[in-house]
Amino acid sequence: MEMEGWLADTRASYDAVAADYAAQVRDLLSETPYERSALALFAELVLASGGGQVADVGCGPGRITAHLRGLGVDAFGIDLSPGMVETARREHPGLRFEVGSMTELDLPAASLAGLVAWYSLIHIPDQGIGPVLAHFRRVVRPGGLVLLGFHVGDGSRLTTRGYGGHPMKVLVHRRQPAQVAARLDGAGFTVEAHMTLTSAESSLGAIVFARRRPDGPGTEGFLSRST
Repeated sequence: MEMEGWLADTRASYDAVAADYAAQVRDLLSETPYERSALALFAELVLASGGGQVADVGCGPGRITAHLRGLGVDAFGIDLSPGMVETARREHPGLRFEVGSMTELDLPAASLAGLVAWYSLIHIPDQGIGPVLAHFRRVVRPGGLVLLGFHVGDGSRLTTRGYGGHPMKVLVHRRQPAQVAARLDGAGFTVEAHMTLTSAESSLGAIVFARRRPDGPGTEGFLSRST
């Protein structure tokens, strides 16, 4: 699928479901203690490293952005869908949300203390993952933390109907944690920990913590634990 095609389809699909999606996931973190603990750890690590801005990339209606702000993190949201950004601004007035794509992040180099992509990489095809992670590395400062959440599995599935019964046209790509770890390593990140879990977020999901290396390849300290 060509870049322009899947991006346009993803944007239009999430524009169509934005309000219903927000209503469905608004209180989801109250049902997911492992996700809450991961976000709390991410916030603690960012603040311990001196703090700074954190981008929630693919923020949707802004629930993760707002949760991080509640944990003391200077978080802001970016989403491909103008409808999602409008919904996020309405749901969380006073917070910063902007339209943008993780395929072309319009942020200064090394300007972020951290970056979250919470179940948003799932729409990036395999050939797009490398360039996206290169963008992540460019905008995160050396030693900065990246937190990724994604569906675990193999292969892709086309979603044609979504939240509220609205028509959609998006591919959902499932990946194995070891594959994502290898991609992160190749992009200049050191994977520090990951966990797989079953919760309301996903029938089988994964969360990966990684730090930007100053330079050079090599994976160190890759820890695996399952729940």
